[in-house]
Amino acid sequence: MSIPPIRILIVDDHDIVRRGLRALLDEFDDLEVVAEASNGVQAVQLAESEEPDVILMDLIMPEMDGVEATRQIAEKETKARILVITTYGGDEHVIPAIKSGAHGYMLKDSGSEQVVDAIRQVHRGEPALHPDIARALIQEIRPEKPEKAAPDPLTARELEVLSLMAGGLSNREIADRLVIAEVTVRSHISRILDKLHLANRVQATLYALREGVVDLDENP
Repeated sequence: MSIPPIRILIVDDHDIVRRGLRALLDEFDDLEVVAEASNGVQAVQLAESEEPDVILMDLIMPEMDGVEATRQIAEKETKARILVITTYGGDEHVIPAIKSGAHGYMLKDSGSEQVVDAIRQVHRGEPALHPDIARALIQEIRPEKPEKAAPDPLTARELEVLSLMAGGLSNREIADRLVIAEVTVRSHISRILDKLHLANRVQATLYALREGVVDLDENP
């Protein structure tokens, strides 16, 4: 049985950018562009009506910017995972986007292969960050509500899962590596996020990089 393609919503206020992304993605059998939006308002509506797997989100747009659109889509708890693709790499753009629920952040000067790989990564539930963005975020992302941080540190197994997750492994790959059930991996990840007061795997990866659990040069 063939695997259905990854359904993609492209969100960008520049028509030429949307056309370029569509032309790129049309070259791959496992990727399918199902809709396009030119602003955040349309993005929120199409995320619900078209049920895409991955949303390629620009940040600076009229009517509603990408950060607010990301926040609203994340609050609806749809299956869509959001990959920011933008020109802007400054902290004032990156940090709000990640905290709003983006699963990845790429710059528009990224190579075609990098963009396609990032789409596949976020679809698998893995974080996808441009190396420059990861380095900028390591010292900036902090656990949410640190004053309420759980008193118990991560267990040895939770640290092991965090390290593998930050290294880019999927839940299935972590399960195979540790010889445990995939549902057990999900439980570990849930407890890790809860203990550290983090929102998603992207923030967990950045935490692991900042704390030296993994090395950025070895795990870009």
